[in-house]
Amino acid sequence: MEARPRLLVVVAVLAAAASAAGATSFNVKTYGAKGNGVNDDTKALVTAWKAACAAAGAVTLVLGPGTYYGTLKAASDLKRFGNDWIEFGWVNGLTVAGGVIDGQGAASWPFNKCPVRKDCKVLPTSVLFVNTQNTVVKDVTSVNPKFFHFALLTAKNIHISGVKITAPANSPNTDGIHIERSSGVYIQDTRIATGDDCISVGQGNDNVEVARVQCGPGHGMSVGSLGRYVGEGDVTRVHVRDMTFTGTDNGVRIKTWENSPTKSKAAHMVFENLVMKDVMNPIIIDQKYCPYYNCEHKYVSGVSISDIQFKNVKGTATTPVAVLLKCGVPCQGLVLQDVDLKYKGQGTTQAKCENAKAKYVGYQSPKPCAY
Repeated sequence: MEARPRLLVVVAVLAAAASAAGATSFNVKTYGAKGNGVNDDTKALVTAWKAACAAAGAVTLVLGPGTYYGTLKAASDLKRFGNDWIEFGWVNGLTVAGGVIDGQGAASWPFNKCPVRKDCKVLPTSVLFVNTQNTVVKDVTSVNPKFFHFALLTAKNIHISGVKITAPANSPNTDGIHIERSSGVYIQDTRIATGDDCISVGQGNDNVEVARVQCGPGHGMSVGSLGRYVGEGDVTRVHVRDMTFTGTDNGVRIKTWENSPTKSKAAHMVFENLVMKDVMNPIIIDQKYCPYYNCEHKYVSGVSISDIQFKNVKGTATTPVAVLLKCGVPCQGLVLQDVDLKYKGQGTTQAKCENAKAKYVGYQSPKPCAY
């Protein structure tokens, strides 16, 4: 448990440097940091961080070139972690810029049983933003997390751009950016190649905008999964545009569990100007989501889906069913406009629908579902 606060503070010092005119400067080497990759600089970095936090007005924390032991490379021993590795919390006006965050997750992935067990022990997320306001994250690289790369929890007004996220295609639960109970989330100009969802919009979110993100490999752009736990919040106003998906399992997906203990809604979403390059399931709504072999199909999902638009979606699918709209209770207000998806195999693409009567506008390939 001691490793967690050490890493939290150390990376905060490295990444949260804010360049402001007239700001007081705190150089970590003044406080004894060596930056040689051998000496443990934790004490010096913590001291510099505390001095900066105690100063009045704008401050800049400076780390010169070097490798600061204990800062950016996670330990491989899982016993040294809680639920996350690096945590930024309860702060207003934070900027996290530059640097490489290496979760060294390969040694831990064999211990992740979440893909097959509901009662699994969750491995640590690399970077968590919790209860932050007015945050900027830019030009950061994350590689090989033990679990999620980035997670946003109750964040308000967070802008993410120029981020590069990388993990092998078979790495389990390595979501690129997971969002939960947040509002005003803006993600743009980012590249995500990972083993799970490139971006996952969980429960309780409002006003999420994603633009110019390249996704692949991975599981695509997901809203959900939703409806698994008691008291989940609604997901509203999600706008995804100008994304490219390459070799992903899914393109854009809304996934909800059956047998939901309480009701919620997923509504007012637009997915537009999307390019699919050899994607298994380019457009999918799945209200019978369950990744386990022993799923119980007793009740329909308690998540109502309404006002969902898919506009100008083009490219290639690696399975015949390029559009799958599988709803529990009937989905309302679905619109598909200018969809052009070709099958890479023999034959044409198909659409399959269940409790999902959609409005079709413009060109449609595959042909709309017959009712």
